[in-house]
Amino acid sequence: MKLYKNLNHSVNELIIEFDLITESRKLELENLALAINESLINFGKAEITVICTHNSRRSQLGQLWIKTAALHYNIKNIDTFSGGTEATSFNFRMVNALKEYGFKVRKLDENSNPKYHITLGEEDESMDILYSKVYSENYNPQTNYIAIMVCSQADEGCPFVAGAFKKISLPYIDPKEFDDTEFESIKYLEKVKEIGREMLYMTSKITKN
Repeated sequence: MKLYKNLNHSVNELIIEFDLITESRKLELENLALAINESLINFGKAEITVICTHNSRRSQLGQLWIKTAALHYNIKNIDTFSGGTEATSFNFRMVNALKEYGFKVRKLDENSNPKYHITLGEEDESMDILYSKVYSENYNPQTNYIAIMVCSQADEGCPFVAGAFKKISLPYIDPKEFDDTEFESIKYLEKVKEIGREMLYMTSKITKN
């Protein structure tokens, strides 16, 4: 499946920006790639749950970008999920930033915690639904998954993540500190790019299966 034209262009722009990632961060990302390789070898697949406190911004990005990167690099048998230590809602500011960046977003309901179907290309038949949930919800894998902690608060609050065979800390600064400021849209788009750039770099280090 090919990515949408605009999304594919965005992906290629991020790939040529790998030099913006620090060497220490690259080592952390390569450690995650090794864990995914280990899962592919041991279980024949890699199920990845990206976790932050509210499952409203960074963890949703992580889920979506790893899926996008796996498609771009043709890495098979990777399934991505996200969750929080509590459920709130997928923040509308982040949803808007994703639309701006080339993802096709369809809102499925008008509840306080709405569900979204996000597609990556014209032939994308995935029925993955993105919404805020606790990481242990039945929608997510319960055993033998990789837990990626993308905020320090969730990492500290979950010293043990039930069912995970690997827990990896990969924190990002939360863009919510810029909510309702003149920098809001800029900072949200920057976070889309930052997490996208790093997940693309990480996925490029996975051994093709």
